[in-house]
Amino acid sequence: MATVATVNPATMEELPKKVPMTPVEDVPKIFEKARIAQKQWAAMSFKERARCCYKIKDFLAKNAQRGAEIVSKSNGKTLADALQTEILPCLMAIDWYAGNAEGILKPKSIPCGHILFANKANTIQHVPVGVVGIISPWNYPFSIPFGEVIMGLMAGNAILLKVATESVLVGDFIDECIKAGGLPEGLFAHLVLRGSQCSSSMFANNVNKIFFTGSVPVGKQLMKDASETLTPLSLELGGNDPALVLEDADLERASNGILWAGFQNAGQSCGGVERVYVARKVYDKFLALMIAKTKALKHGDPSSTDADIGAISTKKQKAVIEEHLKDALAKGATIAAQSTPVGDVSKGLFVPATLITNPTDDMLIMKEETFGPIIPLVPFDTVEEAIRMANNSDLALTSSVWTENAKLGRKVAEQIETGVTTINDHLYTHGCAETPWGGWKLSGLGRTHGEQGLHEMTNAKCINTDILPSKLIPRDIWWFPQTGTVSGMLGAISFVAPRGFADRMSGLAATLKFATPKMFAPWIVDPSIQSSNVPWMLGQAVKVTALIGIPVAASYYYKAGL
Repeated sequence: MATVATVNPATMEELPKKVPMTPVEDVPKIFEKARIAQKQWAAMSFKERARCCYKIKDFLAKNAQRGAEIVSKSNGKTLADALQTEILPCLMAIDWYAGNAEGILKPKSIPCGHILFANKANTIQHVPVGVVGIISPWNYPFSIPFGEVIMGLMAGNAILLKVATESVLVGDFIDECIKAGGLPEGLFAHLVLRGSQCSSSMFANNVNKIFFTGSVPVGKQLMKDASETLTPLSLELGGNDPALVLEDADLERASNGILWAGFQNAGQSCGGVERVYVARKVYDKFLALMIAKTKALKHGDPSSTDADIGAISTKKQKAVIEEHLKDALAKGATIAAQSTPVGDVSKGLFVPATLITNPTDDMLIMKEETFGPIIPLVPFDTVEEAIRMANNSDLALTSSVWTENAKLGRKVAEQIETGVTTINDHLYTHGCAETPWGGWKLSGLGRTHGEQGLHEMTNAKCINTDILPSKLIPRDIWWFPQTGTVSGMLGAISFVAPRGFADRMSGLAATLKFATPKMFAPWIVDPSIQSSNVPWMLGQAVKVTALIGIPVAASYYYKAGL
């Protein structure tokens, strides 16, 4: 059987364990088992599902360091980074989804929209979509897919996971974690397939929805493929995230936060800082802080406690970063500071954390997602100018505003075109299970995490019923026959949209005159086959209720100005 090997990007050495490939011919059987298991799982209560998820949490907590080491060796990030951005957020996510899914997804009643529909009641149900495919990237190989897996499970779905080939050992560890939950057999499966093989296999086997995190080109191709079957997608396709440092910002906090959000995970974060716009009044002081702190950072062996920043995850991504930096320098940018290597960095895929000054809009580091440890600084003169520059991108995932003025910060945040804007922080909200994650423009569509993420894992279904028994109201006013309907509807229109109180009351009278005999009496076409045995007194009681209740409600509507 073919296997997949993993290379440690910090050493370029192959890791001992290899993971068997999933035979493509086995995928239909995997889907069949998933569909059977999903029916069983969906029939279980939220509390029963939560108990399984808490078993997964216990396993992950007991194996936290081992899991972080697998992530670090597969991805290149430091062990500390793996613990704080991969393992810990997932433990908290289990608590949130297990504790909140029922409240968010339980059936909810919709209030009556208008008195003319007073006999109607609506309930919204959130039905599991079925078998969900998750295709995840290599930059957060554990936390991105794991959170979505738990989200999907608590919503009642079966999950088929395909992680990036570069981080297949992390997918294997996720499989261990989920198996510890004691789920129905076949409810979760780790598919070890090549990217194109995976998506085509999912579509061929009628996957009910795909959650994809990755590049814009691949996301677009998935949309094309999904159009054949109208398979719904949730796409998170990256960002070119701006940070705005206003003149009243606390520069100590701003420099610390932006430095972390730009260089953490060697800059390979969809929601990381890619562009920094600084008020000219504080630009020099902020630059001095950023230079000093960038130089103080150390990049090197991810297993070393001395390293702040680890390796780039893939050769391809290292080449992209180097191309963007070369382009910037050729067009007049300057390297203001870089991090210091620690240990031997000659063998691995290391790029120093790099602070850039004098960037221009035509440079790749400004126009595109660099996805590496490069932070360019740009001064601005007015907040309006900063907002305009921040919005000058076809990606719109996250952003941040740094200011001591809460009111101003919120006002600026509301004008930035991104799915998430944080004030005096950046990037961390992906670790908050309650916070929706996703963007606009080419950053994708749909949301993961939070209430919105749980809803993405379901289909909304409205169940509409009559409040009163059918025997009391054999007909709705809009049903056949249409005799007298025109005058009745004109009366209803005057009641709903009157020119004044008198018009409303005349409309009400016309509506009652039309509606009462139509709603409360059967339509007798052939007495030989139809019964007109509607209890007279009961019918009269309903009529009286209507004659009294509707005018009272109409008066209320009028007083309320509705």
